[in-house]
Formats: sequence, structure tokens, C-alpha cells
Amino acid sequence: MISKNLADKISYQINREIYSGYLYLGMASYAHSINLKGFANWFKCQFREELEHADKMYDYLSKKGVRVALDGIEAPPQDFKSGPELFEKTLAHEKAVTKLIQGLFDIAKQENDDETAEFLSWFVKEQIEEEATPASIIKKTDEAGGDKQAVAKIDAMLLNRK
Repeated sequence: MISKNLADKISYQINREIYSGYLYLGMASYAHSINLKGFANWFKCQFREELEHADKMYDYLSKKGVRVALDGIEAPPQDFKSGPELFEKTLAHEKAVTKLIQGLFDIAKQENDDETAEFLSWFVKEQIEEEATPASIIKKTDEAGGDKQAVAKIDAMLLNRK
């Protein structure tokens, strides 16, 4: 049985996952507005992935008989300086999410809730990719410097994400 404390914290994390999606949808809109269609595609895919994470947590709590409490979603940042900056902001955001998820996992372990810890371990592992991918893209954009052709190649690469 999941504790009320842990269920409430996972409900809060559902809110954070939805916020992440909202943030990435805003980033997609910005990228689209500066004609970086690949960047926009990457963020639209990320938007959908974050909503899937929220849904996975929602389903878990529902199966545990918990009514999920949803809070308001605050507006994400809307103004950015460049396409590459989007990935710097993404990496910082994902590092914060990693701390939240690790905290949930730690609570589950402290409460000897092995079932919830096992469920959350998927998210702990997922966060490795969630941080590694933008870090890799940042490296590519840093190497590109201000070279518009190199950024165009990165943009074309990001258009392939499904």
C-alpha cells in the first residue's frame, strides 16, 4: 500500500511532468518562430513524451486506488535568445526533474514500498537519457559555434526524431 505522503508527492510530480511538457511546447513554438523546424520537432516530441510520463504516473496511482490531485500549471518562459539556448535550459530543467524523481525513489525505499520503488526505477533510468540527449545536442551546437550551415545540419538531424 502506498502512503499518503508518497502518493501526494507523485501527484505533485505528475504536475511537474505536465509543466515539463508545457515548457517544451513553448520551446517548440519559439524554435518554429525562428525557422528551426528540426528543433521545433524535437521539442514537440519531448512535449508528448513528458505527457506520457505524467500519464504513466497517473495510471500507477489510479491502480493503487489513489485519487490524483492536480494543481494549476504555471506559465513557462516564453522568450529565448537562440535555438542552442533551448537545449541549455532543457538540460538545467531535466537536472531539476532528476532530483525530484530521485527524491520520490528515496522516499519509496525509506518507506519500504518496494513496488513503488520498482515503478519509479524506470523514471530514474529514463532521466539518464533525459539529461544525456540535450547535453549531446549542446556539445554539437557548441562545436558549431555561430556557423549557420552547421546549425542547419543539426536542425536537419533533429527533424528525424519521431
